[in-house]
Amino acid sequence: MGTATMGLIPTEYVDLHCHLLPGLDDGPQQLDQAVEMARQAVGDGIRYVLATPHHLDRHYQNAGPAVERAVIEFQAELQQQQIPLTIFAGQEVHLRDDLVTTQSQLLGIDAGRRYLLLELPHEQVPHYTAQVIFELLQHGTTPVIAHPERNAQIMARPEQLYDLVQQGCLAQLTAASLVGQFGKAVKSTALELVECGLVQVLASDAHFMARRGFMMRAGYQALARLDGRNPAYFATNARLLLNGDPVVLGEVLRPKQRRKFWLF
Repeated sequence: MGTATMGLIPTEYVDLHCHLLPGLDDGPQQLDQAVEMARQAVGDGIRYVLATPHHLDRHYQNAGPAVERAVIEFQAELQQQQIPLTIFAGQEVHLRDDLVTTQSQLLGIDAGRRYLLLELPHEQVPHYTAQVIFELLQHGTTPVIAHPERNAQIMARPEQLYDLVQQGCLAQLTAASLVGQFGKAVKSTALELVECGLVQVLASDAHFMARRGFMMRAGYQALARLDGRNPAYFATNARLLLNGDPVVLGEVLRPKQRRKFWLF
């Protein structure tokens, strides 16, 4: 999208990627920490959160039924403390070559599992990625690639995300990336992915750490500075994904190939 007049920035957000449930992964470990994190979310304008603990990576296994139980318990605590935040059960599912065989354990972004939040390894796009995506799509599930701007291989070759989007994927940008919390290189990649239409939804990927807060309001402000139409587009997509409705893609452009520098 090109530069346009600043549009209205939403005042209430849907956050589709958040490590909020206590004791399940590298998010908050104690209930009081999770409750404080929920208060921070409300303070940042968030009203609906998809809780997405890590699943199937090297450190964490959080199958669907366990996550659903944790959400019920945590929602009851928030209601008791009168914190106006609605929690939904999800997962951040780590890519593996046999992922389709684990579908009975998986929670989608939506209740019907039309969309799945899929995490690539941080350092690469594995050779089997396209095959797994094909298999998921054949089963009626659209992968939403989590924080591609922080993947080392996509940072070096952003056209790889273009290929995945062309195959049928969507992608989720992290708000903190847009405001520079992960460094200049990640921010530069994030901006390029937005400009090329390769990311369709903004989320926090918040953890209970000072450097991993929500930053949704700041992220939407950054989107608006790029193009005034961005906030409405990204906010609408978050609701569509959570409801399992079709997402309307904007114009998608192939990023310019990065130059290679050889040292002798």
